[in-house]
Amino acid sequence: MDPLNEAAQDSITAAPPSQDMAADGTGIVSLDPYLEPYKPALQSRFSRAQKWIKTIDETEGGLEKFTRGYERFGFNVAADHTITYREWAPSALRAYLIGDFNGWNRESHEMKRDPYGVYEIVVPPVSGRPAIAHDSKLKISMVVPNDQARAERIPAWIKRVTQDLSVSPIYDARFWNPPHKYTFRHPRPPKPASARIYEAHVGISSPEPKVASYKEFTHNTLPRIHKLGYNTIQLMAIMEHAYYASFGYQINSFFAASSRYGSPDDLKELVDTAHGMGITVLLDVVHSHASKNVADGLNYFDNSDSAYFHEGARGRHELWDSRLFNYASHEVLRFLLSNLRFWMEEYAFDGFRFDGVTSMLYKNHGIGTGFSGGYHEYFGPNVDEDGVVYLMLANEMLHTLYPSSLTIAEDVSGMPGLCIKLSLGGLGFDYRLAMAVPDLYIKWLKEKQDIDWDMGALCFTLTNRRYGEKTIAYAESHDQALVGDKTLLFWLCDAQMYTHMSTSSTFTPVIERGMALHKMIRLITHGLGGEGYLNFEGNEFGHPEWLDFPREGNGNSFHYARRQFNLPDDDALRYKFLNAFDARMQWTEQKYGWLHSPQAYVSLKNESDKVIAFERAGLLWIFNFHPSSSFTDYRVGVDVPGTYRVVVNSDSTDYGGLGRVQEATRYFTTDFAWNGRGNFVQVYLPTRTAVVLAREETMSEGWKSDMALGF
Repeated sequence: MDPLNEAAQDSITAAPPSQDMAADGTGIVSLDPYLEPYKPALQSRFSRAQKWIKTIDETEGGLEKFTRGYERFGFNVAADHTITYREWAPSALRAYLIGDFNGWNRESHEMKRDPYGVYEIVVPPVSGRPAIAHDSKLKISMVVPNDQARAERIPAWIKRVTQDLSVSPIYDARFWNPPHKYTFRHPRPPKPASARIYEAHVGISSPEPKVASYKEFTHNTLPRIHKLGYNTIQLMAIMEHAYYASFGYQINSFFAASSRYGSPDDLKELVDTAHGMGITVLLDVVHSHASKNVADGLNYFDNSDSAYFHEGARGRHELWDSRLFNYASHEVLRFLLSNLRFWMEEYAFDGFRFDGVTSMLYKNHGIGTGFSGGYHEYFGPNVDEDGVVYLMLANEMLHTLYPSSLTIAEDVSGMPGLCIKLSLGGLGFDYRLAMAVPDLYIKWLKEKQDIDWDMGALCFTLTNRRYGEKTIAYAESHDQALVGDKTLLFWLCDAQMYTHMSTSSTFTPVIERGMALHKMIRLITHGLGGEGYLNFEGNEFGHPEWLDFPREGNGNSFHYARRQFNLPDDDALRYKFLNAFDARMQWTEQKYGWLHSPQAYVSLKNESDKVIAFERAGLLWIFNFHPSSSFTDYRVGVDVPGTYRVVVNSDSTDYGGLGRVQEATRYFTTDFAWNGRGNFVQVYLPTRTAVVLAREETMSEGWKSDMALGF
């Protein structure tokens, strides 16, 4: 976290924070002098973003109005129940509105076209009521330049679509105009200083083999997340996707909340209830690509290859088998920016995790590219400047209109400036994901013996992030849970998860090791890995098995498409210990705030002892990863003198440990420099144990009960 970046405004139109900086997008060079040779590229993208702002100001009345496209396009109902429907279909010759309301008559309701390819129809009320019934089916029918053929599509801006698999996998568009609108009861919570993120998928959030609902998530899962101490939820697979097994990443209707979980009001209640708990809610938004579906998607919407997407090969992602947006198109920008605005306004989301950002940043979408960190990779001819500028405009809109909004970029390339403020020439995201961290853990568990773990490499990977750019750290995400891979605990314990996770069974060396390392890996990631922390649902308690959605290859089974929350709730199973330890981490962070504190000072990386020590947020963190050696009176350097006590102990019996650390012990510093610090303490470090020490004066008298209940 850099003071200059923190002081800068997240706006392309704002002046940089220092008068010495040019207002041309090169302020970022002050943070990273190695960017000096790439000033022309920085100026180019900044200038293009400014030109878009100017164009939108001159032609659309400004970004605020432009991003309310959903109030002009799609279906909108006036106070007198007049319905206006508009659709952009530039290649269509004629267009008609058809549906239940007119008996699917393909000629009776012709739409008028304007010079820009926008079709419009006004449907007056009948007897003082809307002429189109709420929740009735409809489509747009277009005459296209292919022998005057008809192309019938789901409206692009439709807000509700449903699927009846007993009839067809193709979705039906619904006219959504309920008589009573949902009224939000709770305001948005403040932007969290420390983002502790619980990544969740509504459909799998039940122990039962089924598609769980919004209401079940609200009543059953939200209280669980709140009790654990997470302050942010990242909801996956909300935007409507035709194929459930796509994990929500093949979007066909961008303005529709997935109907397989319930109604739009049910989702609004979920977000509203989370806000009442003080929880920020993020949407996993997919603007990097779109489903190639034609009948119920945007592909060939007006029978052309290029309405919303690039034409030809550039408009197709061969690995994802999907379509790629043309970010240089005025109407595509309206569609995507308005889509973000819609989710903020209609459903009261608090921000977004942008999926597939690497694909948006580069013309080759990062395919087959092993990014070396060389700056030429980030500013060369492979960069898709249109995609870069779109992301700048998205953050401009969100952070200007919603100052407390939070945006996260999923990027594997490490592009400089991704999380630098827009006025300095950055892309304006709040956070980026530390995607190398979980890869390291999986690689080591697959290929290395514990004694060969490299403490220096571990610390380097956890701290290797761009200066001034905030990072979300995580030990494992949904990628590690998908079929074909294993979760951390599954890698650690394998088959014994099925036989020895009962508290009445033998505490085998495999289970002891697995539980110990599961806690240590998550704790060191939390403390050292970034300025935010993310956990995929179920992994907090070491969810067994993998994640596999119903599909033809598994007999359409839901057996693995669920989260077995019954496991940590069962007092006879050891999963409860891992669940309790995760809560201890979150609530301790709530008290001490290390995620929004400066990066840790690592004072010790002892390869022979396998010990790591660092200080952050006034806490002393000590990890003994040695598989067999324990150490008595182990000296650890610490900068601030005083009396220290244990606030986190991975070996506590409360968390399934062996209870070898006496938590009542008071640790007194000695005024003698050690490992570059002004003082040292001496501690007992059992094998595979982590402890976090705090100065005694920072702890309340009832700190143990405080930890159990949440600070």
